[in-house]
Amino acid sequence: MKILVHSDDAEQWRDALAGRLPGARVVTSAEAERRDADYLVVWKPSAALLREQTRLKGIINLGAGVDALLSNPGLPSGVPIVKLRDAGMAGPIADYVRYGVLHFQRDFDRYRRQQACAEWREHAMVDKGDWPVGILGLGAIGARVAETLAADGFPVHGWSRTPKSLEGIACHHGEAGLEALLGQVMSLVLLLPDTPATHRLIDARALARLPAGASLINPGRGTLIDETALLAALGPGEAEGRLRGALLDAFPEEPLPAESPLWTHPRVWITPHMAGPTPLGAALDQVVESLEAFEAGKPLATIDPDAGY
Repeated sequence: MKILVHSDDAEQWRDALAGRLPGARVVTSAEAERRDADYLVVWKPSAALLREQTRLKGIINLGAGVDALLSNPGLPSGVPIVKLRDAGMAGPIADYVRYGVLHFQRDFDRYRRQQACAEWREHAMVDKGDWPVGILGLGAIGARVAETLAADGFPVHGWSRTPKSLEGIACHHGEAGLEALLGQVMSLVLLLPDTPATHRLIDARALARLPAGASLINPGRGTLIDETALLAALGPGEAEGRLRGALLDAFPEEPLPAESPLWTHPRVWITPHMAGPTPLGAALDQVVESLEAFEAGKPLATIDPDAGY
């Protein structure tokens, strides 16, 4: 089989796949022999690269988010798509979220602002048990994050489109479940896929449902948030608005444009989509398993393009 790799670290992937699949021919998109691949192993390929391929049997997306791939105008119809599921990303994302929750629960945001004006003032600590956390999205990564925070002692509420059950987690689903969750969490964590149903799910109405002083943490997809509504909820300047602050790792346009007001808002913390890097070792096992299953005609958990995940 011929495998075409396209990613920022394509040469590493090429060499790793060639080592695990000695009978395969593995090339990168920078090579002249990139046409006529049987399988693509890619992250955000160009439309031109996709259109060059005429005999694809399958596509493997090197990440959990498939929105960029599904919206690509060059994506061929009818070709099954597999995405990475966790693949070593859940642990780093859980750490990122844990940091974000502690940042607000332990008042590090307030202490940082006090430092800027040499103000020595202690805030009464809120106990973890009095700081409920909401996790929107209970897939492999969301479930891991929810379980991690629950083990830390935070009351955790999880939400999914359809009913789910996780030990130690208050699980909600559907529109009524979302309303109930929003009304009682002090940190809201977004780990949903980008689909038509989730686009700008966190709008002015959703943000108004959160308790005053709540915080937002988004290591998921940038399109989940209505940015205008977020800025309005944060309020201008240093004074806290209804929303206390936001830790944001994903944005509708990346890199985040330099002119975005999010860069300079004093209660927004920005990271460059680094919450859940894909470690090659763990991801490689999934990619190899998927390629072998494709070749053997075994069933695979593929993406539903209509659902968006």
